[in-house]
Amino acid sequence: MRDTNGVDERALVEAFRNAPTAVISDNLQRLPGLVGLNRYHRSGQLLGRARTVRTRAGDNLTIHKMLDLVRPGEVIVVAGEGDLSRALVGDIMKTIAEVRGVAGFVIDGAIRDSAAFAASDFPCFARGVTHRGPYKDGPGELDVPVPIAGTVVSPGDIVVGDEDGVVTFPISVAEELSAAVRAHISREESIIKSIHAGTYTGAYAKK
Repeated sequence: MRDTNGVDERALVEAFRNAPTAVISDNLQRLPGLVGLNRYHRSGQLLGRARTVRTRAGDNLTIHKMLDLVRPGEVIVVAGEGDLSRALVGDIMKTIAEVRGVAGFVIDGAIRDSAAFAASDFPCFARGVTHRGPYKDGPGELDVPVPIAGTVVSPGDIVVGDEDGVVTFPISVAEELSAAVRAHISREESIIKSIHAGTYTGAYAKK
């Protein structure tokens, strides 16, 4: 996909393949990032563009609507008010999303069927787990900026998740950010080599 400026947006997203969220966060002034979410899948990085859902606590009607709209490679990001009283997604919705090529879930709320997620490499980050099922009444909104887990995620933002958590950022900063991330990784690799070689002189304590 190319935007009106001829930029290859897929390449901008793929530039963050295997990039650690900690390094991305450090190069975003350590400010953005979703806090308080847990990883529930077995392994693998979450990477894609955000499709956002805002729903009332414990209700997943709008998430079902998004499952009919989302495109392969996109991440469903759900602002569910951080509520843990009812699960917003489970194994069936995971299976629907996985078969349709969704890149993963980010849920500021609860999930259930956690064993199915734990046995899968389909990325899922959520606030918690409960066996109690959701309401399906609404209301909700699709593809709007949503407040979630300490930050605001807008439709089309790049979403990256790994063992340390989830960070998001607008695609407009992706090119500059990816260059900074690559330089940061190279610097850290050099520092680790110097530690093993016995030549480390405190470079990690400096910005």
